[in-house]
Amino acid sequence: MTGKKKQFNGRIGLALGSGSARGWSHLGVIKALQKLGIEPDIIAGCSIGTLVGAAYCAGNLNKLEQWLLKLSKLEVARFFELNWSFNGFVDADHLQSFLNQYVCDNEVCIEDLDKTFAAVSTDLEKGREVWFTSGSVLQAVWASMSLPGLFPPIQYDGRWLIDGGLVNPVPVSVCRALGADVVIAVNLNGDIVGKHLAHKPEVEPNFGIADRFIKNIREYSATIFPAIGSEDKTPGLFDAIVSSINIMQDRITRSRMAGDPPDILLAPKLAKIGLLEFHRAGEAIAEGEKCVERLASEIQYALDI
Repeated sequence: MTGKKKQFNGRIGLALGSGSARGWSHLGVIKALQKLGIEPDIIAGCSIGTLVGAAYCAGNLNKLEQWLLKLSKLEVARFFELNWSFNGFVDADHLQSFLNQYVCDNEVCIEDLDKTFAAVSTDLEKGREVWFTSGSVLQAVWASMSLPGLFPPIQYDGRWLIDGGLVNPVPVSVCRALGADVVIAVNLNGDIVGKHLAHKPEVEPNFGIADRFIKNIREYSATIFPAIGSEDKTPGLFDAIVSSINIMQDRITRSRMAGDPPDILLAPKLAKIGLLEFHRAGEAIAEGEKCVERLASEIQYALDI
């Protein structure tokens, strides 16, 4: 005799953390949670977590995944401009087109979404958290993922805003403030400190057009795809920046979650994926699914289902 499956009576919050290319694992997490019959009521995102969370709330997650699984290194490179204006390396027009097609239209507001949604950004002048809980979804996405060095700061409501990962990389506190009874948090940075500099480039003996293009970009700016040399070689500028961001986000995440721990912590193993290796979406998504599967019993126990 089998009983009817129990349903969790409270509101479930899902905090999607920052982590650049590693953030595609959020798609795998959401898919695996759905397989367990878990649909979060509240989504709070930071940086890449905001982008994925917005696509999820707008009903475009499957569309985004299908595009990501076809993404090549050459296509990723097209999102970057080799300019030295120091306003950022991201091609804003190309990114805007991508967001419109695979996340949501410009006209969509946070209030229009079926789920409670929030994004975290950082006030560049005061260093304070800025929460987007209303207004334009894409404005919130832009502000939340404006990583210094890649994106220029975004001006909003008289303030200059940058990536939310500088203050709240895994926004558990936002979920709770919005009324979540149980919070599931996804930390993308738990196993990356010190491992970026040990990351070896993929061995590709037969270079095609795309590979030669990427190789030229590496040699020209060393800013698009990291290529680490021998162990005794001094880390390049980009490697030093990436490792610094990794350390900062790991330490901030530990501090924030010590004061406000989630009920369920998911930490996909993503050290092998570099900060800008967006073309490795398939690996990241698969690891997101595996992470949920490894903790399925714990998740069901916490939700009493």
